[in-house]
Amino acid sequence: MVDGPHLEGGAMSPGPEVSVVIVTHNSPVWVERCLRALLDEARPVVSFEVVVIDSGSGRPTVDLLERWSDRLVLRLSERNIGFAAGCSWGVQLATGARILLLNPDAVVQPRCVDALVRFLDSDPDAGLVGGRTLRPDGTVDPSSCWGAPTLWSWFCFATGLSTTFRRSRLFDPESLGRWDRDTPRRVDVVTGCLLMLRRSTWDRLGGFDLDYFMYGEDADLSLRAAQLGMHPSITPDAVAIHAAGASSGQGPDKVRMLMTAKATLARKHWAPGRARLGVLFLVAGTGLRALGERLRGKPEPAWLPTWADRSWTRGWESADVAPPRP
Repeated sequence: MVDGPHLEGGAMSPGPEVSVVIVTHNSPVWVERCLRALLDEARPVVSFEVVVIDSGSGRPTVDLLERWSDRLVLRLSERNIGFAAGCSWGVQLATGARILLLNPDAVVQPRCVDALVRFLDSDPDAGLVGGRTLRPDGTVDPSSCWGAPTLWSWFCFATGLSTTFRRSRLFDPESLGRWDRDTPRRVDVVTGCLLMLRRSTWDRLGGFDLDYFMYGEDADLSLRAAQLGMHPSITPDAVAIHAAGASSGQGPDKVRMLMTAKATLARKHWAPGRARLGVLFLVAGTGLRALGERLRGKPEPAWLPTWADRSWTRGWESADVAPPRP
């Protein structure tokens, strides 16, 4: 679905101004909220299309998407191909000058998409632009952006400092401190829950690294953008409600994927010795949290299974999830 062609410099442009790419995996309630906000309740002023890649969802989500299909560019995968591959497939199908990656559990608020366009156009050197995300209860969800991982931040994870002093600029530096994402700022990492960039920037960066199945691909993209002189940024004018984890859950599978992504990022971006030390810090932090779960007798532990099977330390190993041809 494209909201008509648009005029640019007095001439007709061939495609929409924005292609919104959404990768779905179950959670039909949130998927419907996401689509309803984008297509109706908080519809952007700019011309746009919505590309949805479903990644192995069950029947309820597929049925929902098929009900919306006349307003979408929709593709269905029988298996879960992961976020990076799903987004890459969606971008292949997209025809817009700008790409907006939007999580299926993110509900854009009025003027969100237009604010991202304005910010990106006013500061094209930013490369990647994100917004301000709120939890469903209205409190700030800081996960729209992060600081870059460092040996210090992972030492703080290993020793429990980042948990004890959550959102401390010193002991939890990746959280970026108490900043509530309420002012414009350059950041190290814009996360894929709400991320806009020009199609030309996506192509220049080569898109997501498909070695990542889920998590870490946005950090990898942001770090590569910075290496090319871009400065990923946040605008507080672009607001979305984000039910983080609605599709991936909050249990041991998510923890394992997060740790696998961190190990992958270290091995791809750090020198070998630094990467090995970083992964040791991750192992230590995992062990500390697993011990805490055991001592508390947690009935559904997330860290104990991750500690028991530490094959994640090898990182994603070429997930074989190259996106299908459009």
